[in-house]
Amino acid sequence: MSDPIGAARASLGGLSTAGLGQDAAKRYTVDIGKGAPAEGAGSFGDTMTGFINQVSDAQDQAGALRDALLRGEHVELHRVTSAAAEARIALDLMVELRNKVLDAYRTLVNMQG
Repeated sequence: MSDPIGAARASLGGLSTAGLGQDAAKRYTVDIGKGAPAEGAGSFGDTMTGFINQVSDAQDQAGALRDALLRGEHVELHRVTSAAAEARIALDLMVELRNKVLDAYRTLVNMQG
């Protein structure tokens, strides 16, 4: 499993505030694999690790925007609030996905016993 905290620190090290006010289309994807697996497709664990890293990046960006605003840099307030809301929604999605996986696991365990 990769280190999302280390990756976040590395990405924040090169973060410039010049691009903080620009619009950037973001997509959070979790490919659960419909049908036959494609050649070279990663495992479920790889997919979840990628999604967790995306959520971590969203939280890091929201934190960087908030910190830039608090330092008095030119950052539009609506960018800060939308980044915070996006990070919250991504985290909520991750928690719900975890809950569904745990429910599925419990169902399988109950079917065996």
